[in-house]
Amino acid sequence: MHTYKPVSFENTEYAFAYKKNTALKKAKFLFSAMGKPWLLRLGMQLTPTAIRWKIPFVKNIIRHTLFRQFVGGETLEQTKEVAAQLSRFDVQVILDYGVEGGGNGEAAFDHATEEFIRVIHYAATQPNIPFMSIKVTGFARFELLEKIDGLMHQAEGTLMKRYLKATEQLDADEKEEWHRVRVRLLRICEAGYAQNTGVLVDAEETWIQDPVDALTILMMDSFNKEKIVIYNTIQLYRHDRLTFLKACHEAAAERDFILGAKLVRGAYMEKERARAAAHGYPSPIQPDKAACDKDYNEALQYCMERLNRIAIIVASHNEYSNMLAIKILQQNQLPLNHPHVHFSQLYGMSDNITFNLAKAGCAVSKYLPFGPIKDVIPYLMRRAHENSAVAGQTGRELELIKKEIKRRGL
Repeated sequence: MHTYKPVSFENTEYAFAYKKNTALKKAKFLFSAMGKPWLLRLGMQLTPTAIRWKIPFVKNIIRHTLFRQFVGGETLEQTKEVAAQLSRFDVQVILDYGVEGGGNGEAAFDHATEEFIRVIHYAATQPNIPFMSIKVTGFARFELLEKIDGLMHQAEGTLMKRYLKATEQLDADEKEEWHRVRVRLLRICEAGYAQNTGVLVDAEETWIQDPVDALTILMMDSFNKEKIVIYNTIQLYRHDRLTFLKACHEAAAERDFILGAKLVRGAYMEKERARAAAHGYPSPIQPDKAACDKDYNEALQYCMERLNRIAIIVASHNEYSNMLAIKILQQNQLPLNHPHVHFSQLYGMSDNITFNLAKAGCAVSKYLPFGPIKDVIPYLMRRAHENSAVAGQTGRELELIKKEIKRRGL
């Protein structure tokens, strides 16, 4: 019989123990600013342009506000200080080379691949970095992914059958280009396997996701036999993903590999709906938040009941979903640090979830991006927008920070 420590996401003493008084006050100022829609809109419109124009004071403002709150540093080496600080509170790290849209072309793709592999080798030297994340669009041409996805949608059969049919229809140059993409991913996964570092494949837009899913499943079939190395990201704000998750589990059972599933709600909702409307096809997004929450929690329950075949990362800022995972473990008398269950939240957000889970003995991490300020601006803009767009997110963060400031008597 396991004995469990109580878990409460209201405990701000644990949530912010890693923040000094000055850092806590800065966080209060930042979330207060993000709670003002007019100020947030103005900042999101002006910041990218100001960075491109190299206006010095803007870069300094970003460095001491959004960047410090949500990013681990400008270089891989700079993340070490943040990782060490988190480690003191039993919180692990998922490293993310957070450069987006940093270049196109084979040379840029090869460079990104080497960077991903460098992250893996670095993570293997650190005591609390079990995972790193990658984006296939970092080393594959978007238009090629889009073409393969389109061909897959014209074909019939399972995901893998449609993938094979689609890639057969590429011309000779495209086949060679796709071969280079597969080799890049293979090298990354081989490095992860050799260094015992998990590789999390990020989700992409729906119109390029099918070939990413197919490639990731192929990698799982190769590397997830004896241990769990590769995880696919499943966005439950898509109404088809619960069915997709179950199909992936069936494939894992048939091919005898462990399915790695990182469950998220999603990141491209507005873009997806706008494109669906513009192109005249049904939106792939759930009709409302309630439907998204329902599918997320069902997916969570499905995975937690099949931990012999599925390794799950509960990548969520939703308090109910995280508590549901805890309750399922307790009901089944499983340890909170089960080797196939991991929790994760973005660095700079939902500390009340992360640090209280860690205090209870769960395996939990912060998703920690790094990269030059000018290159991580798209990531920072999404974090600012996400906090304003998710109902109550900014208010909840601010409420907890104020509660802790009051508790400290500041």
